[in-house]
Order: sequence, then C-alpha cells, then structure tokens
Amino acid sequence: MLDKFNTFKNNKVVRKIFWCLVIIYAIFGFILSTAYIAIKLNLTNDPGSIDNNNRYFEMVYNKSKALKEHGADLAVKDKAYLFYKIKILNDYFPQNAQAITTLIKQTGDLIQADRMFDAMNLQLIENKEIQKKFKEGEKYFLIPSDRGSEKSLFPWMNIEEWETLRGAIEKDSIQIDSAAHVTGVESRLIVSCLVGEQIRLFNSARETYKKVLAPLKILSLESKFSYGVTGIKPFTAQQVQRNLVDKNSEFYLGKKYEHLLDFNNDTGSAKMAYDTLSINSRLLNYRNHYFSYLYAGLILRQIKVQWERAGFDISDRPEILATLYNVGFYMSKPKPDPLVGGSTIKVGDFEYTFGSLAYEFYYSGELSETFPYCRNKWTD
Repeated sequence: MLDKFNTFKNNKVVRKIFWCLVIIYAIFGFILSTAYIAIKLNLTNDPGSIDNNNRYFEMVYNKSKALKEHGADLAVKDKAYLFYKIKILNDYFPQNAQAITTLIKQTGDLIQADRMFDAMNLQLIENKEIQKKFKEGEKYFLIPSDRGSEKSLFPWMNIEEWETLRGAIEKDSIQIDSAAHVTGVESRLIVSCLVGEQIRLFNSARETYKKVLAPLKILSLESKFSYGVTGIKPFTAQQVQRNLVDKNSEFYLGKKYEHLLDFNNDTGSAKMAYDTLSINSRLLNYRNHYFSYLYAGLILRQIKVQWERAGFDISDRPEILATLYNVGFYMSKPKPDPLVGGSTIKVGDFEYTFGSLAYEFYYSGELSETFPYCRNKWTD
C-alpha cells in the first residue's frame, strides 16, 4: 500500500490530473452555490417598471366600464362612429381592421371591439393625418386610398420570429385549451402571458432561434432560473400549490381545485409534492407543455381571486393580470389604481413592458380563430 502511495506521490502526471479534477469540482460547486443563494435571496427577480401608457390603459378601461354600466351595448351613434373608425383604419392597416371585424363576427360584442380599436389606436397617437380623420367623425366619408400596408400596427407582429412563434403556439392549442378548461381561465389570457414570455426570449436566444426553433417551429423552453415555456420559477410553482390547499390563503380557489396538482407516488396514492425535482419534471418536459399552461392559468386565477376578495375587480384587465403574472405573487397587492408594467422587452427599435405586450396581443385579434374571445373570460 505504501509503495502505491509513493508511486502516486512521485508521478507528476497523475498528481496534475488529480489537482485539476479537484479544482474543476470546486468551481462547479461554487457556481451551484452562488445560483442557489441568488434564487433564495430573490436576486434574480426583475422588479419591473411602470409603463408610460398606464394612464391611457386606465382611460380605455374606464370608458368601457361606463358603457357596460349604462347598457349591454353601444348607443347607435357610438356604433356608427366605431364602424367609421374601422373603415379609416382599413385604408391604412387592413390586417388590423379585419381583426376587429372578426371579433364582431365571433362575439357580436361591440364594446369589446371598441376597446380593441383603442388598443390599436395607441400605435397611431402621433399620426396626425389619421387622428384628424378620426376626429372628423360622421362628417367625413373616407375616399379609398392605396396607402394600405402589408405590415401590422403592432411591431412584434412584423418581426420574422413572429411567424415561427405563431405556428408553435398553434401546435400547442390542445394543451392550452385543456389547461384553460380545468382552470376556468380563457385560453387567450394564458396565451397573452405565453407570448410575452416567448418574445422576451427572442433577444436572449437569437442563435438558438435561427438554428433550432425556426426550422422546427417550436417554443423556447426555459431551464435556468425560470422553467418551461411560460417562465415559471420553481418557488412560484411551489406557492401556487400551497395556495391550492391553504384555506386561509388570500389566493385560495376552493375545494374544487385543491387536488389539481397532486402527484402520484410509488404506491399509487396522490399527494402534493413541493420538491423542486418533481416540479421540474413537469415544467421541463420538451414534448408536452401542458403543465406550463396549467401553472400559468392557476397563477392568473389566484391573482384574480385575491383582488376580488380585496374588493377590486381586474377580471377584465389582461394588461394588469399579465403584469402581476410577470412580477410575481409577492408584488400582487390589491389597490384601486393598479399599474401596468413588468419586465422591459425590446422588439426591434421598440420597448414594451410585459403587461403592455400582453395587452396588445390580447386585443390584436391575432390567433383569434384558434383562441377566440369569450364574453366570459372566467368559468367555474
């Protein structure tokens, strides 16, 4: 034994290999420890920012709220003015005008259509020519023009990645609809958060997009600090599960949802599992993204219920729900004047907040054939 030790001691090559392995394992352990401490101390959380158009979002919401309180539909003069504005919009951006008419055909809800127009009009605030025509209202009849553009009003729809993302989302429609059904959340609300998360990843994973995602038309799966296609942090997933069973929680949804996320153990009995490995096995499934959408739907519903219990209704405000989805439970504090914001997302030369991007997608009419607008976004 002593001879072997001396042989090891005198063999310089073996000693160098040994110490290289020791150093590699030490570096690896340091990286893991640093990442763990960063997550525990919430150093990876993005506190977000307040969107510059927050006041506009509030004005649009208050307008539609007032209309609903005075009746289930728009007044005749308001209907005429809405269709007049759609006609003008069609001359410049026919794709967006068609999206509004599709909504009207699907639901007949002109209040929602008016709100959808307001979302598009946000992109036209600085366009004096179009704004002048809008203000002229019923006094002006638009002369056909050849100024129409193949581009959308929304910058994120004009980037090459959007077609890939669009196709990938359509592939997941069955999984998204299934999650929407069991959580009672409109599928379009879930997709609004998915779109924000996926577009946010374009800039950080552009090479991966070109080599893998674009050819296969698949969604980007996060696997670092946030997991799955909807960017769920493990500790957020754990809180979602605790909220399901904690009857004293402000996020508690009721007995119907208590066992929705139960795991089956080796004996075949169901139980709630809070360990990270069990959660990761669901969120990091490359072939099936169902649980990414299920957790996303539950987060949206739990936040909506929290605000309802506090006396504030945000059930019809996708921009607020998406903002809170993005910043997390710890930032969800019910109040009468919620703010739109969240992580900053760059799309070409434009910057969005997570909440404003989700808002634009929701009211853009894009993918409305696959994920239609519902009069009631929430079902029991």
